[in-house]
Amino acid sequence: MRAQTLSDLLKRGDRVAVSNITGREASKVSEESQKYCANIIGGWALGRSGDTIETSGGPIPVFATFDELMRMTPVERHPNKIIIYSPPPAVYGEVKEVVDHGRDCVETIFIITEHVSIEVTSKAYSIAREAGIDIIGCNTLGMINVHDQVRVGAVGGDAPHETFRPGSVSIISNSGNMVNTIASYLQAAGMGTAYGISTGKDVLILTPMKDLLMLAQKDPLTRIVVLYIEPGGVYEHEAIELLRQRHFSKPIIVYVAGKIAEKHHVSLGHAGAVVEGAHTSATAKMAEFDAYFGSRPFNPDKRYKKTQELRDSLQRGIRVVTLHHVPKAMRLLCDTLSIKRDMASAKFLRLNPWFVNLGELGKQIPQELDLAPGTIPEPYARQISEQEQSRLGIAMSRQSMRNASHASSNDGVTPRVYGHSLMELMTGHSFTASLILYWTGELPRDEFEEKLAEMSLIAALTNGPGTISAQGAKLSASAGNAPNTAMISTLSAMGTVHGGNGSDAVRFLLDIFGPLAIDDPYDARVDISETARKIADDFKKRKIAAQEASLEYRRIPCLGHPVFRNDPVNFDPREQVIHAYIRSRGRTNIFLEFYHALVHALKDNGTMNKVLAVNVDAALACIWLGICWKALREKRMTIQRAVDLPFVAFALGRAAGGAGEFLDHQDSGTDMDMRVPTGECRALTRPKTP
Repeated sequence: MRAQTLSDLLKRGDRVAVSNITGREASKVSEESQKYCANIIGGWALGRSGDTIETSGGPIPVFATFDELMRMTPVERHPNKIIIYSPPPAVYGEVKEVVDHGRDCVETIFIITEHVSIEVTSKAYSIAREAGIDIIGCNTLGMINVHDQVRVGAVGGDAPHETFRPGSVSIISNSGNMVNTIASYLQAAGMGTAYGISTGKDVLILTPMKDLLMLAQKDPLTRIVVLYIEPGGVYEHEAIELLRQRHFSKPIIVYVAGKIAEKHHVSLGHAGAVVEGAHTSATAKMAEFDAYFGSRPFNPDKRYKKTQELRDSLQRGIRVVTLHHVPKAMRLLCDTLSIKRDMASAKFLRLNPWFVNLGELGKQIPQELDLAPGTIPEPYARQISEQEQSRLGIAMSRQSMRNASHASSNDGVTPRVYGHSLMELMTGHSFTASLILYWTGELPRDEFEEKLAEMSLIAALTNGPGTISAQGAKLSASAGNAPNTAMISTLSAMGTVHGGNGSDAVRFLLDIFGPLAIDDPYDARVDISETARKIADDFKKRKIAAQEASLEYRRIPCLGHPVFRNDPVNFDPREQVIHAYIRSRGRTNIFLEFYHALVHALKDNGTMNKVLAVNVDAALACIWLGICWKALREKRMTIQRAVDLPFVAFALGRAAGGAGEFLDHQDSGTDMDMRVPTGECRALTRPKTP
């Protein structure tokens, strides 16, 4: 490693630059960090050159690229620490740009991004280490140097000065949030924190525990180390071997999480917390640490005698079986080894879970772990209440629905749909209006939405006999099946690629428009051109980064069509009819307008060599998201329902179309006429001889 001690990773005077700094998480964390320590000299985000993030700790300039940041920043202010907040496919490209343009000044890169592929992680590690740059992560929450009052990343949350008081304990943790928790526990034992480091817990940990322990060994401020460890990987096995070889001189308190997962099949969530082979399970790691310490785990009910044997084992350390035993174990260690406390002991902490919603998990874990919810203190109770009120979409309370339905009822006299008499719907409303009621819980607001929903069903009827779903119906007719089987064949020939893209489009649109304060999706005054340009520029950046790393990249759903694709500007004729109808009524569907602006922006920035068609799946997504938007904003509908509706509409229309194909084929076709002749079939394996 380039660093020789923990302070080399982060200290007062370090200059920090942040990638993707205008992203939701990066901008918020940067603002809080700037208020805490004002160590960020700038950031970069494609298409945002010239922007500024205003913070109470001073403005943060934004550049388009790291190269531009380096060119536009005086040499004496060039960054020596980098934080990567970019999406997984873009991580390698960001690291490569930092190495290419910052190898003379950059010392450490912290990769916050999680779920980065092993291939990208290893490539990033290789080029960084070749340039003499230390790299921490992936999936790190960052690091804090408490004595120098500086941090990178979100360690310490919004109030690091409350959680971290200067002291002599360094915390090294797989989990970033546990760094904060352990620091709070330490205060209960009269100990403060020197450094808090989140190693991350993706499959590959680029600066493993053994390296950080060697830095702690040389660090003059560190007297004790606390480790938080999760299952997965052999990093702890390697660390223990090194501790023995180097005669590590500082006591360690360790907590190994995840034993419950071995018995109750509970996932810890981190990508790297996967047990594969010896030394990687929680039980194996516990046994190795106990063997290294030469003692049994800490027992809070035991009265320890200060024997030489206890001193010798505690000089190496001790394992706790429960995280909230850390304060008592720390007291035992300090008292036995005559280590002076950093401060007066605070009162012991007690568990006060703010939320408890274990669901099915509550049936699997031991009863003593099924805690009752506690009291949320202020100001957090108020903030959580405000967040709940502003959140788009809700999760309905779960309950047994056996013999029950909100959507339908029948009292023996009148069948109803969401309380509306079916007979009244038959005489006073159209099929489409009744369908909207059944799917959303409400009748359409006006004739405009009703017509759009009807057009979506008609558009889904067919795209010719060559489509996969139409082929399903024709094959079923050719085999001599009944109509219902043919319609099932149509439905079974649909999937995430054929028909399901509309659901992907809704998720895509919700990510973009969900945070915006838009009440009316048909408001023509909403300008979406700038939003479309930013999304197009971000997509171009991710695509280039993925291609450089030889990886697949996440495509934008519902762009292009296998039939309507050969013109300089392409259109799906079904979508065009829907778009023209909306315009003819003097209205605007902001989601559909965004899609049109996006395909042009992708052509303008060179990502595409032609204007792609906005296909019918996108049109269905935009129609049904518009219908659902008010209910979503008012939290009367779940996001999942809004996501599913375009696929449901496509499936209903296409199933009806499949019935038409079945009836036609049954009348005009012959049995087995869909069979492919033997002469047209190709064998891809050679005949085997006995």
